[in-house]
Amino acid sequence: MQHQVFKALAGIAASVAMLAAPSSALAQQGGAPFTIQVDGSSTVFPISEAMAEGFQQSVSGRVRVAVGESGSSAGLRKFCRGEIHIADSSRPIRSSEMATCAAAGIQYVEIPIAFDGITVVVNPSNPVRSMTVAQLRQIWAPGSHVNNFNQVGGPNLAMQLYGPGSASGTFEYFTEAVNGTARSSRTDYTPSEDDNVLVQGVANNPGGLAYFGLAYYEENQSRLHAVAVDNGHGPVAPSQATVRDGSYAPLSRPIFIYVNAGALRRPQVQQFVQYYINNAATVSERVGYVALPAAAYQTYLQRAQRRQIGTAFGGRAAIGASIEDVVARRLVQTPVSE
Repeated sequence: MQHQVFKALAGIAASVAMLAAPSSALAQQGGAPFTIQVDGSSTVFPISEAMAEGFQQSVSGRVRVAVGESGSSAGLRKFCRGEIHIADSSRPIRSSEMATCAAAGIQYVEIPIAFDGITVVVNPSNPVRSMTVAQLRQIWAPGSHVNNFNQVGGPNLAMQLYGPGSASGTFEYFTEAVNGTARSSRTDYTPSEDDNVLVQGVANNPGGLAYFGLAYYEENQSRLHAVAVDNGHGPVAPSQATVRDGSYAPLSRPIFIYVNAGALRRPQVQQFVQYYINNAATVSERVGYVALPAAAYQTYLQRAQRRQIGTAFGGRAAIGASIEDVVARRLVQTPVSE
């Protein structure tokens, strides 16, 4: 499903810096253009969608890029089965997924593309303006019976919860950051892998509360209110500035693409990934995320060109990691032991 709120991103293709014209090797034999398959995170989807549109224009339609948004976990399952060339993910690849890929002979190149701040939102009519991490835990903990904002210091207002589905990397990161264990959450909420469904739910319900990537809040600020999060040092509102300086904690996190290393031998895939990395800073900022330092993108460009495999996270999430910490990490090819 195409996101109407991001239709304006089509214009990015005309304004971002384009790469040099691709070689004739991009043209498919037999007339049909080669299709690059991308799937996974709904958080990363707006970036990949814009990249696909821009790249297809730059190669005059000689290569197609199909972008899905089945969720980080679902995308990585497809990736480790060899069904797609690139997996979008809003969290690092897990140890179990590393093992699955290894068993299938799938090697991957990990590319962090930007930083995000998971944003907790309420309806604008709701007077709640901030919450502590402990209050978020009260709401979202397994077995929670919190069903009114007055149970967490808010008004007497029945609570209607919306959130990412279990295939979402945002769900995994949020539950680990807030509840202490990934995928540990109450289940009596309205889930969706489509973040626009979550936006609609909160915008149309005075007692609505949800969480999703910063870009979706940035596109819907007139319909939602972002809740400032207090991690022990006072409430901090989510924004590109607070994600960049590390003060929006613990809900800031890196987002990724994982590229099949074998597929990078195809000139079409290599050209697209180079295009993606070279334009990641511009597109990420326009969508509403935070760009990485220019030097980091140069490192990741070389990583793609050299097909350097592995992950810098050892199969674990990077709860609380800063941008500087993420870009300084070195690749490993085996999970970190528990």
